[in-house]
Amino acid sequence: MDFDLPILAPSILAADFSQLGKDIHDCVDADINWIHCDIMDGHFVPNISYGPSIVKAAKKSAPDAFMDVHLMIENPDNYVDDYVQAGADLLTVHFEACPHLHRSIQNIKKYGIMAGVAVNPATSLYNIEPILEYVDLVLIMSVNPGFGGQSFIEASYQKVQELVDLRESGEHGFLIEIDGGVGLKNIDKVAEAGVDVLVAGSSVFSADDIPSRIKELVSKIS
Repeated sequence: MDFDLPILAPSILAADFSQLGKDIHDCVDADINWIHCDIMDGHFVPNISYGPSIVKAAKKSAPDAFMDVHLMIENPDNYVDDYVQAGADLLTVHFEACPHLHRSIQNIKKYGIMAGVAVNPATSLYNIEPILEYVDLVLIMSVNPGFGGQSFIEASYQKVQELVDLRESGEHGFLIEIDGGVGLKNIDKVAEAGVDVLVAGSSVFSADDIPSRIKELVSKIS
């Protein structure tokens, strides 16, 4: 699947759920074609967000958008089918939550969708080298997962560069995504580091004018 890179992927975790459809429409009106869905279970991370029903609602609001679903949950294999049926185009699972990661990636791919692996800030990329040839995307967490609105961890820049080097040396084709603390002050630097997909939540949905904020963010990475 070909994409115009880099991609801004608004995270609906930061949206106003009382007007979720409107917030998503605002994104689409600003030419957003990726929607990021953060799924939290209160066990793998210290927060609970939402489940397949919200992903399904988001897909209904933006049927042509690419649904990027990030599973910050324990036992993700048990829920793959639910999120695929809800409309996920990409499912990303955490290295830290999957004792049999290769099998988890295979389980996602058998549905004909993209599969990704995420790593927490304290997790070395060395741990995921054996899976890099099988995944479509690697997500670097630039905050500790669980809550929106956190500050970007500066060491993430070096981690991105290490991942870029691994991709080039291994001749892999996966996309690099980053999630956490991305906003107007740093989005250009993050993109320049080699990130393909930039997740932004609070920096998008806290704006009074969401389409204008999106255009401002996109202008910094175009």
